Amino acid sequence: MGRSEQAGRGTGGDGPVSRLHENATKITSLLVTAVWFGAMFTGQDWWLAALLVGYVAVVPLVAILFGDEDDRREWVDNDSSTDTAETDESEPTDSTTDALDTLRERYAAGELTDEQFEQKLERLLDTETLEGAQEWARKREQERADDRNRDLEYDR
Repeated sequence: MGRSEQAGRGTGGDGPVSRLHENATKITSLLVTAVWFGAMFTGQDWWLAALLVGYVAVVPLVAILFGDEDDRREWVDNDSSTDTAETDESEPTDSTTDALDTLRERYAAGELTDEQFEQKLERLLDTETLEGAQEWARKREQERADDRNRDLEYDR
């Protein structure tokens, strides 16, 4: 039986095992903190080693093994960086695909309204390339400056 099947046991996949699996990184961080804090306050000489080993080795390892996709991205250094000139702009990049998938998931979950989804999708597609992102940032900064000027004129 696989780990995901075991985690699914209990009350509809929301049992103690699945909750433990989902929060493994947070629980590990809490335990590491408790161990080194306890060692420091009881005068143990090894508290600094516990702190360093805990946060440099144990927590990242647990995050990689048991964490969700966000935990993995935070702790694993991707070597998938490629030169933008070498990529074919007709095909979406992995980061664009990930962002699009995340946007779709948030919309499907009801976190975004139709209007918010359309705005974010348009922004995502406009900023797909480095030049597009720079152009979007310039437009956004110009809009902010215009808003500030309007506010100053209104205050007068």
